[in-house]
Amino acid sequence: MEQVQGQKVAIITGASQGIGAGLVGAYRKLGYGVVANSRSIAPSEDADIVTVQGDIAEADTSRRVIEAAQRRFGRIDTVVNNAGVFIAKPFTDYTEEDFAGKIGINLAGFFHLTQGALKVMESQGGGHVVSITTSFTDSANSNVPSVLAALTKGGLNSATKSLAIEYAARGIRVNAVSPGVIKTPMHPVENHEMLGGLHPVGHMGEIGDVVDAVLFLENAPFVTGEILHVDGGQSAGH
Repeated sequence: MEQVQGQKVAIITGASQGIGAGLVGAYRKLGYGVVANSRSIAPSEDADIVTVQGDIAEADTSRRVIEAAQRRFGRIDTVVNNAGVFIAKPFTDYTEEDFAGKIGINLAGFFHLTQGALKVMESQGGGHVVSITTSFTDSANSNVPSVLAALTKGGLNSATKSLAIEYAARGIRVNAVSPGVIKTPMHPVENHEMLGGLHPVGHMGEIGDVVDAVLFLENAPFVTGEILHVDGGQSAGH
């Protein structure tokens, strides 16, 4: 199956539900070919969506995702590192499993996939990387103790700025979206009122808010190294 002439290609992780699924739909509406990854993702009837099952914490999954993009589309223009886990616990309650899981998905997944994609983007002369982090890295809240999020997603924010500078002269932009708490399947409806109260605006964000932020960055060629807060005012203060 041949690629449409001039078609751009996006890789999206954590793509089976929530923000990831919203991003897949949004990039397809832009005409992008999409390589969508998650542990449980099902094959798509859309010929321009290639699905790759696998845990992004494993380096082999990133390799298979990169290979799928090159095999089907012959290029990679954007990577959205959306897959992530958020575990809110008092610091001394975190287990070795919690630690390993967060490091694996939030950091190792980002590292292996972004490294592989940047090699392809550099050979093409351009590209864009966007990572989904969390506003809790900037606005700690004792009601939501989340040191492992700060450790991992905060690291992604710093890595975003570092990579943006390293690759700026090579036509590759690197940005992040830092959301507040978003209405996704991971948050039961009965918790929405409480979670909404964590934001100065008084309510949770919608999946579309994050998708729109990613698309803004996608279409902002003079923006790189940006941590775009989509958090209902959390980062500005409570």
